[in-house]
Amino acid sequence: MRVRHCTTTLLILLLAACAKQEAPTPPPFKVVTDHRQTMEWILDPAADLIWDSAGTIITAEGQQELHPTSDEGWDEVARNAAILAESGNLLMLPGRSAGRDWNEYASGLIEAGILALRAAEAQDSDALFDAGGRIYQVCLACHNQYLIEVDDTGEASDQATLSAQP
Repeated sequence: MRVRHCTTTLLILLLAACAKQEAPTPPPFKVVTDHRQTMEWILDPAADLIWDSAGTIITAEGQQELHPTSDEGWDEVARNAAILAESGNLLMLPGRSAGRDWNEYASGLIEAGILALRAAEAQDSDALFDAGGRIYQVCLACHNQYLIEVDDTGEASDQATLSAQP
């Protein structure tokens, strides 16, 4: 009797394990901005602030260091580095992702943003300059493959579409 009870229990457990599992429902993402808006309103301003906060300008009058000189300035760079890194996630959302290569570039943007964030937290101007270069490389590589189509004036139109370059 005991063997039969163990066998029955084992059989029930095996059947339960083999039962078809329902896939979890994905989160209800709702993409609000198109590619152009995401770039112009979110990603570009963050990248521009990072680029404008790194390096040196040398003129006849002398040299100007661009890195922040206060904790508040470094905090602003850190906030924008976080925005830039999180923008990579935005680019991979369903409804916005353009495929595997696109996602690789977006992942590279996340990593470059993390480098900028770490540099800002450490208040390391050299590391911030290097992170800015990495951000530029990722953006350039993506823009060499993907293009936001523009109208006759050279501006991205409201109806701009993303297309891969051949």
